[in-house]
Amino acid sequence: MFSARFQQTSIRSPYLERDLPRIGWCDRMGAAMARPFLRRAKAWDCRRADIVGAVNRYDQSIRPLPDEGLRALASELRAKLRREGLVFEASAKAFAVVREAAARAIGKRPFDVQLFSGWVLLNGLVAEMATGEGKTLTAVLPAATAALAGVPVHIITVNDYLAARDAAAMGPIYAMLGLSVGVVTHDMEPSARRAAYGCDVTYCTNKEVAFDYLRDRLAVGKQPHRVQLELRRYFGRDVGRDRIVLRGLCFGLVDEADSVLIDEAKVPLIISGSSGEVPEKSLYESALLLARELVPGEDFTMNPRERSVLLTSMGKAKLAARAQLFGGLWKGPRRREALVGQALTALVVFRRDEHYLLREGKVQIIDEYTGRILEGRSWEQGLHQMIEIKEGCSVTPLTNPLIRLTYQRFFRRYLWLAGMTGTAREVSKELWSVYRLASVRIPTNRPIQRVHWGEWVFPTGEDKWKAVTARVAALHLKGRPVLIGTRSVSASEELSSRLIAAGLPHRVLNARQDEEEAAIVACAGEQGRVTVATNMAGRGTDIHIDKAVAELGGLHVIATERHEAGRIDRQLYGRCGRQGDPGSCEAFVSLEDELVQAHQRAWAGRVCRLMFSTNRWIAQRIGVWVVARAQRRAERWHANIRRDLLKHEEQAESSLAFSGTVE
Repeated sequence: MFSARFQQTSIRSPYLERDLPRIGWCDRMGAAMARPFLRRAKAWDCRRADIVGAVNRYDQSIRPLPDEGLRALASELRAKLRREGLVFEASAKAFAVVREAAARAIGKRPFDVQLFSGWVLLNGLVAEMATGEGKTLTAVLPAATAALAGVPVHIITVNDYLAARDAAAMGPIYAMLGLSVGVVTHDMEPSARRAAYGCDVTYCTNKEVAFDYLRDRLAVGKQPHRVQLELRRYFGRDVGRDRIVLRGLCFGLVDEADSVLIDEAKVPLIISGSSGEVPEKSLYESALLLARELVPGEDFTMNPRERSVLLTSMGKAKLAARAQLFGGLWKGPRRREALVGQALTALVVFRRDEHYLLREGKVQIIDEYTGRILEGRSWEQGLHQMIEIKEGCSVTPLTNPLIRLTYQRFFRRYLWLAGMTGTAREVSKELWSVYRLASVRIPTNRPIQRVHWGEWVFPTGEDKWKAVTARVAALHLKGRPVLIGTRSVSASEELSSRLIAAGLPHRVLNARQDEEEAAIVACAGEQGRVTVATNMAGRGTDIHIDKAVAELGGLHVIATERHEAGRIDRQLYGRCGRQGDPGSCEAFVSLEDELVQAHQRAWAGRVCRLMFSTNRWIAQRIGVWVVARAQRRAERWHANIRRDLLKHEEQAESSLAFSGTVE
């Protein structure tokens, strides 16, 4: 069992993590052939155990206990679990104790389906729970059980707001069991982080825990071998150890597993150090000046899917002629083409209020998956500095990469890994092939009453916004609360201006209003409330409705653009119709949306636009096909990026094996 492996490892290692074996070609082929059978066998083995029946058998003896008796029983279980490990009977009894503690501490008693989900997580699988089924409370069951067994637990979610919210909401349960709880957010100092990771259970985000791990690697050297750390401690030279914040990677329980392990795994994590050198502003200004003289389609082409710009032969010739006036560095064709290429990327690819915000005179990157600001992050190779010059901001110093790591490699270093999400089935094969995580679908506690009204396709963005405004007005007149999801800050503000013109009161939630997030979400389900939000109101957001709103039909969700993965759309729809409540959802999209422009053939859009002028019924069906096909192409594209990144990392590690790891 996992706890036995943890105890054996903890004896010989001050920093716990799994060693990643190098897998040969034969092993890889064998694993690929056995993959379907192994996934099903692991999931079936978990279903075979009657955890619900075993937990319920302990109820009669646990419920009459006073609070002091429950704490004493938890203390007894702590000793038993540390001695025997996470065996079935001891784990079932721990689940029963945790369930009773939850009922007393926060007034919520986990349902049978949550018990089963908790058992799935404790066995190192991914639990696919429908949105609104109580993943936050479910995570407490395996987390508390493992913590009682002496295993440090990280509950990893997608943003600081959810980490802080869940830690505060579930804290009383852990306290009743005698367990400590910590939370790690972006603005914490190293000493506070060390204290939080020193708790029995730590709530954190994927970015914070991964970057803390990389900072630990920098503190003790890029290869912190167990022997190295032990020798430093033995000889009293813990020079790096006093700067380490993590205790290692023991049990990682990932909330929104598909977002963290799949969607965000296409970009490596990089820690950069400031070189102290402020780039020559005139050089970048010249590059931007030359870039503005080039004609799109003639001198350069843009690939929106790859977010890249390619100079044509005509553009290179024009650039060579104009660069003669500058001399110096501009004489070299590779240097000038690279500089102007970055300048074109800054000018035409990256857009304000979509990819970044201007706040307090600084360029701040927006996380495309969460809609939040990525504090302290910057683009590489002079791109960030060029965007600063474009926006008239002061130029920041250049940075040099110090260490890098992919999410695939980081999460595979946990001794025990599990996850939960509402949208796992589309990526179940990738979860298994990369992380060896099998998925188990969990039944809902109550039947889902969410009604999908369909998807409406429009030839232009203007037509789409008019239709959205009309729908919101009709629903607002009936008193139903409405949540409208947008993909960018600029889109949310565009819709907001139209709602103001139509006289519709509403609230906007995007990266500009991140401090008001809790207040906006808390009232989004009130009668007649209209909320316009980016992805900040997506995963993990609980919008509660009262009885009056339920009688009107519940919350209505409108998606104004499809995302590059259908799972993200389903997460937005999942804000309504939660835990058996009524609700409805629909999508309004256009052929001018970024997804269609980037991932669909031009002829398909032209055919569809032509049909709108002749037969709208047929045009609607063709439009739905065009948009769905563009989304499938985007999903395949990003899957290939993740596959190629992982392959590159493995090849690099194999090539550099003589000198250490690829970090």
